Amino acid sequence: MGSFLFHGFIAVSLLMLLKGASSSLDKEFYVSWAADHVRFFNGGQDLQLTLDQSSGCGFASKNKFLFGNINMQIKLVPGDSAGTVTAYYLSSEGPNHDELDFEFLGNKSGEPYVLQTNVYASGKGDREQRIYLWFDPTKDFHSYGVVWTAQHILFMVDSVPIRVFSNHKAAGVAYPDKQAMGVFSSLWNGDNWATQGGLVKIDWSQAPFVASYRNFNVEPMTASSGEGTSGVNSEQWKKLQWVKENFMIYNYCNDKQRYPLPPPECTTDM
Repeated sequence: MGSFLFHGFIAVSLLMLLKGASSSLDKEFYVSWAADHVRFFNGGQDLQLTLDQSSGCGFASKNKFLFGNINMQIKLVPGDSAGTVTAYYLSSEGPNHDELDFEFLGNKSGEPYVLQTNVYASGKGDREQRIYLWFDPTKDFHSYGVVWTAQHILFMVDSVPIRVFSNHKAAGVAYPDKQAMGVFSSLWNGDNWATQGGLVKIDWSQAPFVASYRNFNVEPMTASSGEGTSGVNSEQWKKLQWVKENFMIYNYCNDKQRYPLPPPECTTDM
């Protein structure tokens, strides 16, 4: 799908240059927080993050990426995970950073998981959307990722697009198309806000809380990938509308208290 762009002196591994290729997680990532709570196993193919009362933990990619289809298979914290946050995101560095967020907000047993997405461009965020997942994400692995081109960003869950953020630079809206981003994930205590606005706290008797990862994948794209397209095909558009109609529980575009006039990008990306 074209040459793979990268930033600075960060080398891109040969395996990453092969379309759809994946390599072991211990070669692609390093522990960024609390090494004693991070476990690589199965020859480095699998990874687990653990949260307990002593600490959360996290990992980060050794490489940075500019555009691509970037995804990871994740199995979320099972059982009573209220108050926990499993974050999986792409981010650049600095005060005017770009960032593409998946935040999985824990729940009481039997309640649906909430997935919050957000987009930062040139340091500006506050673009939250929340959906319920239509499956139990703790029973098996599911793929979460972004298809990121210079024109559109698709947030994907398995083969289903759950969100589109398009390039509206012509309308004065910053868009992440210049800064390479690393891939990060962490598991941490967010019980001051994560579940029912912070009303439900972590039940530490349920600890340790464990999130599992495998099959990190990158398909490279060039700056012109997807140029002139609408970002989603007709079948994807139907799936996107299905998610919005049945599972969306918050969209910043519709929050008139925060935005009496919807931000410019909302005219097409709602």
